[in-house]
Formats: sequence, C-alpha cells, structure tokens
Amino acid sequence: MSTTAAAAAETHPALTQLSDEELMFRDSVRKFAREQIAPHVREMDEAGVFRKDILKKLFEMGLMGIDIPEEYGGQGGRFFSSILAIEEIAKVDPSASVIVDVQNTLFNNAIQRWATEEQKKKYLPRLCQDTLASYCLSEAGSGSDAFALQTRAVDKGDHWSITGRKLWITNAAEAGLYLLFANVNPEAGYKGITAYLVEREFPGFQVGKKEDKLGIRASSTCELILDDCRVPKSNVIGDVGKGYKIAIETLNEGRIGIGAQMVGLAQGALDHALAYARQRKQFGKTIGEFQGVQFELAEMAVQVEAARLMVYNAARLRDNDQPFVTEAAMAKYFASQVAEVVASKAVEVLGGVGFTKDYPVEKLYRDAKIGRIYEGTSNMQRVTIAKAMLG
Repeated sequence: MSTTAAAAAETHPALTQLSDEELMFRDSVRKFAREQIAPHVREMDEAGVFRKDILKKLFEMGLMGIDIPEEYGGQGGRFFSSILAIEEIAKVDPSASVIVDVQNTLFNNAIQRWATEEQKKKYLPRLCQDTLASYCLSEAGSGSDAFALQTRAVDKGDHWSITGRKLWITNAAEAGLYLLFANVNPEAGYKGITAYLVEREFPGFQVGKKEDKLGIRASSTCELILDDCRVPKSNVIGDVGKGYKIAIETLNEGRIGIGAQMVGLAQGALDHALAYARQRKQFGKTIGEFQGVQFELAEMAVQVEAARLMVYNAARLRDNDQPFVTEAAMAKYFASQVAEVVASKAVEVLGGVGFTKDYPVEKLYRDAKIGRIYEGTSNMQRVTIAKAMLG
C-alpha cells in the first residue's frame, strides 16, 4: 500500500474516539502486522499453515492476553484494545486476526469471568505467555442450533469422562488448551451443558482432521475426537449444568471481535483499491480520475466507516457494562456484509490482476465469506436483532 493510501486510511472520523493510549497501541499493532506478518501472508495461505515464529511473536507482543490483568501476566487493557488489535491485524491477514480474536474475546474472557481463582492462577499466565487456546462448541449436528450438541460427560467420581466429537474448531491444530462444552444430562437438554478446560495432553483427547478451506486458510480449523477423555473435577468452569450461560455470554462478545475482523479486512481491501486507482493508467490518466471508479471507492469508504463505528460502539458499550447484545449482533451482521461487498469491489477495481493471486485482494475476497458464517450466521444475527426490536 502506498504512503498516500496509508495516510488516507488513518484520517477516518472514528479515530476521534480513540485516546492517546489507544492510538499508540493501535499504531504498534499496525507496525507489527505490516513488518512481521505481511511478508508471509501469501506463503501461509498457500500452505494452509500458520508460522510458529509469528505465533511466538504474537505472545511476545502481549497480543494474546490483552485484557488479562497484569497480576496474571497480561497487559491489563480493555476489551476495546482487543478490538483495535483484531482490526489492525485483519487489514494484513484475517487468518492471523482470528487467532488473536478467539484467544482474547472468547477464551480469555470466559476464564476471567467464570473460572475459580485457582484456575485463573494456573491458566491465565500460560495464556499470556505461550499457550494458544481454542473454543469448542460446534459439532456435526450442532451449528446454529448450538445446544443440540451430543458430546457426553459422565461423572466418574474422581474425574469426568468425556466422549464425542467436535467439528470446525478454530485454533485446534496449535492449541494447548481447549474450552470444551459437553452435556452431563442429555434428558435435561441445554440445562445439562457444562464447560470444561481440557488440556491437549489429557488421555483420550485427540485433534483430528484439519479442514481444507476456501479462506482464512492459515487459521487451523479441525475436528476434535474425545474417547473417554479424562478431565479432572477441578477443570469444570462455572457450575455443572450452567455451560450454556458461558457459551451465550462469550459468543455475544466474540461477535464484536468478528465484526472488527471484517472491518479490518474491508479496510485492507479498500486501501489496496485506493493505491491501485492512483497508479493504474488507462486512456492517458489514472483510473482514479474516472468518476465511475470514484463513486465505487466512495461507496466502499462509506460502508467501511459505518461498520467500524458500529463495532466500536458495541465494544464501548461492553467495556462500560451497558447492554450490548443487540449492538453486537448488528455490528457482526453488517460488518460481515460490508467485508464481502468491499472485497468484491476491490477485485473489480484492480480488474484482471485483482483476480490473480499476485495481488492481495483475491485472498481478502476469499477470507471475507466466513464472516457471515462463524460465531453465529447472518440469519442468527437477524433473529437476535428482531427479537430485541419486538421486545
């Protein structure tokens, strides 16, 4: 991206909402993403593997424990800081962004809110230092109907025995710790669902097939196989039978993270389109001088800005202990639409080269599709929004 394009991207009105500390944090993440991640994005996408050295640097930068209190080794930041990091990294690589997203907005938040003090002391420092986490809810027959899960947990007296399979689990290939949901009493329906902290080394736990995906290919998505997996009694998170509450609350926050990922992706696509429009010449002038191209770029910019403000608003509400569930659903729903549309238009602005893998917009277009699917499909967000409107 040209210097001029980068400067234009930094002038959007939403930045007036950021404090000096937030601006400094955002700029440090931006610099890291451009210098440490960007050179390897194409290679990781083609291989479908996230580089271990970059994952290590994410930990060293403190980006895997952003709002974990300093007493546990975290940065002591706010949820909004996680959103800024997710957005900035997504401009360069949405695959790297979702790795940071799941760690911060889903897993770390669940531990901080629901874990015992002993569990926090044991696991939070590891999550900050070197242990990637994974959130394990979905199953083959349990997607949007999340509470239809069939994985079963049986009380064996001195431990829990968990048997079942999880599907489409993000970060699964590299993770060392899994927040896994199983049902202790299927007859009770969702009221039997319980959350467990499962370590990779626990007997009976295995990471299965890795999915070959359309987009965010460097982010691993795998099957998990549990065959009489032995989980200590001390690794139950929250109360037995109350796992559904943990799932609902964490996913509500996670949707803001996905919104931030989609905003970053869309901004990255727009930046590439702007840079290309300034230098590509046809009929004796740059294509950016043609009104037809200008109108497309203007429409893209308006949509990105609107999505960003919705995401920031939801994050601010959450940080200030205000109701945010509807705003989170709106932000996730709208930002995922914007990402897909803007990435598509960016391909068109670049024309023939935009359709090739030599330019980044082709990858961003593929990456955008998942935004309307994971952590609650667009239809599920519509349901949440409509129910809130109807009271």
